Amino acid sequence: MHAAPDPIHYVPIGTTALAAVFLAVLLRRAASRRFPPHLMWWAFGVFAYGLGTALEGSITLLGNSVPLNKAWYIAGALLGGWPLAQGSVYLLTPRRFANITSAVTIPFIVLASTAVVLSPVDLEAFNAVKPGGAILQWSWVRYLTPFINLYAVIFLIGGAAWSAYRYFIAGDQPHRAAGNTCIALGAMLPGVGGAFAKAGHVEVLYVGEFVGLILIWIGYGLCVWRPRAAPSPALASAQPSG
Repeated sequence: MHAAPDPIHYVPIGTTALAAVFLAVLLRRAASRRFPPHLMWWAFGVFAYGLGTALEGSITLLGNSVPLNKAWYIAGALLGGWPLAQGSVYLLTPRRFANITSAVTIPFIVLASTAVVLSPVDLEAFNAVKPGGAILQWSWVRYLTPFINLYAVIFLIGGAAWSAYRYFIAGDQPHRAAGNTCIALGAMLPGVGGAFAKAGHVEVLYVGEFVGLILIWIGYGLCVWRPRAAPSPALASAQPSG
């Protein structure tokens, strides 16, 4: 018998609400720009992010089950950072390369998700109030997630860090340097939390997801913000002073 959930187990509910609003913001911007692929991938990534935390919240409030636990693993471990990383690939690299990476990674994600669905479960590792990957008896399935995480590190975290460096060196758009720094830091936190979750401390993941999404949203806002242009000297001198 498992103890009742701690208050920290309700953090995913707040994360889900944030993800829903952020998703609406991304879709609105995508619609105003004829749905470019990088924004659509980011929207899918935030949707998957929110789906994972929604499942965490459902498990806390209503109790865990094998289907819920497996759905959480797919949404969180397999779809966690990959769609966001794919959006960065489409933004930062040539379209041909981005299409090739999609053609390679999509089947990999589908096969890994299918393996999660088909895997037998170890009910002794099942927890009634919080999800975990330990219930999957096909332990090799869990060895697939590091490849997905590495992909996210290279293109999501690495892409944001490289962009932050470029903007910092250029010095003409400090808001974008700060924004990409926030995105890189925010993208790191769920990965750190995921490492703790594998050790049985899923609460660290919940906090990392919440703070990470806030940082990613702040970073996105800074990157798309356009500072108001200062008036030219001639225009400024023509304006009344009083």
